[in-house]
Amino acid sequence: MNLSLIIPLLNEEESLQELHDWIVAVVNKNNYSYEIIFIDDGSTDQSWDLIEKLSSENPSVKGIRFLRNYGKSQALHAGFNKANGDVVITMDADLQDNPEEIPELYDLIIKGNFDLVSGWKKKRYDSVFAKNLPSKLFNWAARKTSGVQLNDFNCGLKAYKNSVIKNIEVSGEMHRYIPVLAKNAGFTKIGEKIVKHQARKYGETKFGMNRFTNGFLDLITIWFLSRFGKRPMHLFGAMGSIMFIIGFLSAGLIGSMKLYKLYHNLPYDLVTNNPWFYISLTTMIIGTQLFLAGFLGEIILRTKNNEDRYKISKTTN
Repeated sequence: MNLSLIIPLLNEEESLQELHDWIVAVVNKNNYSYEIIFIDDGSTDQSWDLIEKLSSENPSVKGIRFLRNYGKSQALHAGFNKANGDVVITMDADLQDNPEEIPELYDLIIKGNFDLVSGWKKKRYDSVFAKNLPSKLFNWAARKTSGVQLNDFNCGLKAYKNSVIKNIEVSGEMHRYIPVLAKNAGFTKIGEKIVKHQARKYGETKFGMNRFTNGFLDLITIWFLSRFGKRPMHLFGAMGSIMFIIGFLSAGLIGSMKLYKLYHNLPYDLVTNNPWFYISLTTMIIGTQLFLAGFLGEIILRTKNNEDRYKISKTTN
């Protein structure tokens, strides 16, 4: 199969038929063998009924329905597991991603031999202050932190080799950082393509300003996981050891000073009256706790089991 199109959605019944027809026209024009996988992330409107209708009319349409809203990352994870195409393209269901971009994205993966190509909505139709400026700041921070030189990490329109989506784990709210996850997994040929951004035609956006706050927190998380996720002892153990040694040496110095004064019959205070003693003791305790955190992290990594992150109530063939 040439192509898998993965489309997560939440309450997008007004746009689904039009999106489906547009995609089918593009892929048929280019003679692709394809599948369209709609992931209904707990919609409360008639989106699932429409997906079932599309699936009954077009055997290439498949659907996954979550029992409740689990988030875009979980929807993409479910779609990635089901995808069979040589090239996998993700896009949003709100018609802001243009299906006419599909052939060029496909060619960049197949002919250009990219592992991943991310869309860049260079010209946007969103509010400047509500989305554009925060998005620019967010993308700047993501570039500096991750080392992946993309201008639009959050663009839903992306293309992947099948091997990429089968070897990355998209969890939590990490869908924004799939290029970083791919890089960490060893897929280094990551490209970018300017794509058309269309104004929302139906409904309203499902994301508020809090997504940027969450995005920055997720950025810190993925930076930590990419650096120390496989070796927490290297961070916590090193920090804990350094703090314990500093505290131990400081406490030893305080004790040595008292012994020196005793030996030379000089006036002295009790060690417990010296505030630096308590600082040294606290430093040793914190250092021990950090060391234990790293040790426990190593144990967890070696014993962890995969857990279900979502429950699917229905699927279509």
